[in-house]
Amino acid sequence: MATLFNWGVKEGNRATPVVVKMENPNWSMVELEGPSEEDFLITNPSASARDKGRGKNAKQLTWVLLLKAHRAAGCLTSIAPALLTLVSAVKRRVASGRTDADVDNDRVGREKENPTVKSKFYSCIKVFLVVSVLLLCFEVAAYFKGWHFGASNLQLDYLYWAPAFGVKDFFNWVYAQWVLIRVEYFAPPLQFLANACIVLFFIQSLDRLVLCLGCFWIRFKKIKPVPKEGVLDLESGEKGFFPMVLVQIPMCNEKEVYQQSIAAVCNLDWPKSKFLIQVLDDSDDPITVSLIKEEVEKWQQEGANILYRHRVIRDGYKAGNLKSAMNCSYVKDYEFVAIFDADFQPTPDFLKKTVPHFKDNDELGLVQARWSFVNKDENLLTRLQNINLSFHFEVEQQVNSVFINFFGFNGTAGVWRIKALEEAGGWLERTTVEDMDIAVRAHLHGWKFIFLNDVECQCELPESYEAYRKQQHRWHSGPMQLFRLCLPDIIKAKISTWKKFNMIFLFFLLRKLILPFYSFTLFCIILPMTMFVPEAELPAWVVCYIPATMSFLNILPAPKAFPFIVPYLLFENTMSVTKFNAMISGLFQLGSAYEWVVTKKSGRSSEGDLVSLVEKAKHQRGSSAPDLEEMKEEIQRQQEEKAVKKKKKKHNRIYMKELALAFLLLTASARSLLSAQGIHFYFLLFQGISFLLVGLDLIGEQVD
Repeated sequence: MATLFNWGVKEGNRATPVVVKMENPNWSMVELEGPSEEDFLITNPSASARDKGRGKNAKQLTWVLLLKAHRAAGCLTSIAPALLTLVSAVKRRVASGRTDADVDNDRVGREKENPTVKSKFYSCIKVFLVVSVLLLCFEVAAYFKGWHFGASNLQLDYLYWAPAFGVKDFFNWVYAQWVLIRVEYFAPPLQFLANACIVLFFIQSLDRLVLCLGCFWIRFKKIKPVPKEGVLDLESGEKGFFPMVLVQIPMCNEKEVYQQSIAAVCNLDWPKSKFLIQVLDDSDDPITVSLIKEEVEKWQQEGANILYRHRVIRDGYKAGNLKSAMNCSYVKDYEFVAIFDADFQPTPDFLKKTVPHFKDNDELGLVQARWSFVNKDENLLTRLQNINLSFHFEVEQQVNSVFINFFGFNGTAGVWRIKALEEAGGWLERTTVEDMDIAVRAHLHGWKFIFLNDVECQCELPESYEAYRKQQHRWHSGPMQLFRLCLPDIIKAKISTWKKFNMIFLFFLLRKLILPFYSFTLFCIILPMTMFVPEAELPAWVVCYIPATMSFLNILPAPKAFPFIVPYLLFENTMSVTKFNAMISGLFQLGSAYEWVVTKKSGRSSEGDLVSLVEKAKHQRGSSAPDLEEMKEEIQRQQEEKAVKKKKKKHNRIYMKELALAFLLLTASARSLLSAQGIHFYFLLFQGISFLLVGLDLIGEQVD
């Protein structure tokens, strides 16, 4: 893809330094990146204090300024190629047609959202767009005729005109009546809705600030969960803490990543007689089923205690898969169960770092580890996801773990006490967020959770916007389903009032419902509408300062991503469309509220880590070096074949809802110019551009 859309893509340093040679004897052949303190040193050391501020070498300063001008000119020359690249990319994408409603050949990738719900939501956006375009034309015409009415100097009596009493023309009368209607009928409800969203916005920002202060306190006091049992010594089994552990790997058509997950789990540093691995395969592709089965058989021959289970009837998706596995008769012999999704690769010492926390802590039901991402620098989309998830783990999960011993289970990279699962009622198929469901029910039964921020489990992020969009739809639709189902149980539960308040208001309403609601309503609907109804106003601190501050707080756990703070803010508002739609779908049981779509994986993490695991296994068997080299070549060949197949099958899409909102915001930005709305214009302009880029699928993985 062209340079413009590789912004944020992982790559080497391509910057070309500028080499300048000067005849001045004070200078030599140097590589200049910018003026340093020496560039402005005084040439005459005996100069008086009065002349120190003026005694700089003028010629040196001139050369430095020329160098700066040269670099600035280089940046300016790159703008034209970038714009041409953007135009050509847009032409190619538009030529591919409207594809967000198309049905892919791959059944997993089909768009299964209810067409009726989609059309209604899309129709509402189109209505706003059409009305805004008409109003923009109307306002432009009024602007050139000199008719301007602001909220501060509006005189309602002056507007009660009639064509018979000397009105110059019909248009002036129509415009006056439109101003009267918007002042009396449109502005009050719009201002009320804006004020309500501002209040919600302020409450959510306050909650985010409190979480950040809690994280700061944890770091300042160096609070960290410490197990009663120290580092385990596998050689002295009597002194160590070695309970029976069941390890589960649920997967479904995970052809790209099954090898690395199975290899990582089989290499866990734990007594072989003390843990059992279950590969829970829900694949409906015969080729994938045979490949996973062969992989399990290979590790069985290596001595691993591993079993393969395949369900023909996939009732309940992941929850049904886990529930079926827990019904096996031999599960009663195990005390704990560790769960890893197919793209997760635990380190060999994972169980040694997590299981000891359960010793002499009978109230502990869950130990959750943090995720790390092998492809976080792959493209702009993965970088923005890394910011969000870093805040989620570093701040939300850690603070809730330390102060209230409760947080939402992340569905993987965690160890459960099997007794806690059984008391909570086991896995249920009633929602698409079975992990959050079991965590809520276990907390209502009095079980406590621990989050280990220093224990990481490697996985991968969705690299395409399509995969990320479907993942976010499931993550925001499921909690609303669960809230409807759990609310009576939370009210009746025998827990403290504070815990009930935290679960109902903070955990569900504020962070799962209010956040996507006000984000979409305030920044994508109300703000554009206030440009056409200027009597309803949004303060500059709502549009700029508070969002910028919150984005800054969100990005603190990932400081290397600080240059992406502006794209992050804009992208989060862009994603509010998907999150709002999913939230409404889950809350009112509409559309794809119960639809589960497996997030597509690329298998990038297998390229390096699988090789290291193979090296370890080969070394343990005393294999020769030529065999190892041959194995590496085979792995490399398989990865190249996967990349070729992926390019042939995948395609970029066009998302009409995002495009419609892009034009709505750009129209509102044009209207804001007429009323000299400074910060509002820039926000609407850049937010509209971000919607345009996302709508054309120019963020994330690009397929030529």
